[in-house]
Amino acid sequence: MSGMFDRANRKIEYLRVSITDRCNLRCIYCMPEEGVPALRHNEILSYEEIVRVVRVAASEGITKVRLTGGEPLIRKGVEGLVRDLAAIPGIEDLALTTNGILLDGMAERLRDAGLKRINVSLDSLNTARFESLTRGASLGVVLDGIEKAEALGFNPIKINMVAIRGLNDDEVTDFARLTLEKPYHVRFIEFMPIGAREMWDESRLITADEIMKRISSLGKLAPVGNAEMDGPATLFRLPGAKGIVGFISPLSHHFCGECNRLRLTAEGKLRPCLFSESEIDLKTPMRTGCDDGELSRLIGVALSVKPEGHLMANGIKKKYQRTMSRIGG
Repeated sequence: MSGMFDRANRKIEYLRVSITDRCNLRCIYCMPEEGVPALRHNEILSYEEIVRVVRVAASEGITKVRLTGGEPLIRKGVEGLVRDLAAIPGIEDLALTTNGILLDGMAERLRDAGLKRINVSLDSLNTARFESLTRGASLGVVLDGIEKAEALGFNPIKINMVAIRGLNDDEVTDFARLTLEKPYHVRFIEFMPIGAREMWDESRLITADEIMKRISSLGKLAPVGNAEMDGPATLFRLPGAKGIVGFISPLSHHFCGECNRLRLTAEGKLRPCLFSESEIDLKTPMRTGCDDGELSRLIGVALSVKPEGHLMANGIKKKYQRTMSRIGG
């Protein structure tokens, strides 16, 4: 068999790369109003180091890369990074997750650089609520960015909504209605105890099953087969809809058995599992002169310690030390 396989014989072909821990929003469920202490510039990987890791990972079997943050579009020169990554042999799919604030002005340059797909994190369609949740951002700016990306031919555009009971869960049907007229993939993600340690409480969790039941009021949900790059979402389509609704349920219906990813943090730690504190340092070896063979070996170490399942899959809802801005969303 070609490619990379972990000790559970899962084929690992997807690398999520956080290119910055910084963000231009201060969402109430993600970080305090004053933000979190930012890494210094020399503490995060340079673009050249990121390209090197991805090139080595691609030679081992990684075919899909997603750029994340923090907010990746605030890092200067991101279009050049996209261009360099798109040119790496073996990389078949290059995507980016954004909060959409800067998307309208950057979407065309990103497309021209070789970006294939865009995910937008969006947790309210109510103007006043969005401003409150993000501590001041404009919903209209984000919606303009999504429309611009659609006009430029990005397809599918995925909209990720984290439903939190008592905060925004009354909007799940409004999000699902977007798919009736637009070819978007609207994906509902269960609230997780990462990045919102002060806010996390299990009572705020609204499961994928409950969301699905609510959305069924709009019509019968017909299952849709997953494409190769759809990831862990379970997909459905409402009657006559142009788009798709998806459900990502790491807590209520964990998908560890199908996990195919590794995560590279902004400061150069390779993380085998979102819900594990295990990390393999790649930055220090690169900066002390290691060759590509050593990088390959370290990637292999990450595969060897990738857990078969996370604690929350066993009913343990612990709070994790790292915020999502540090891990990479």
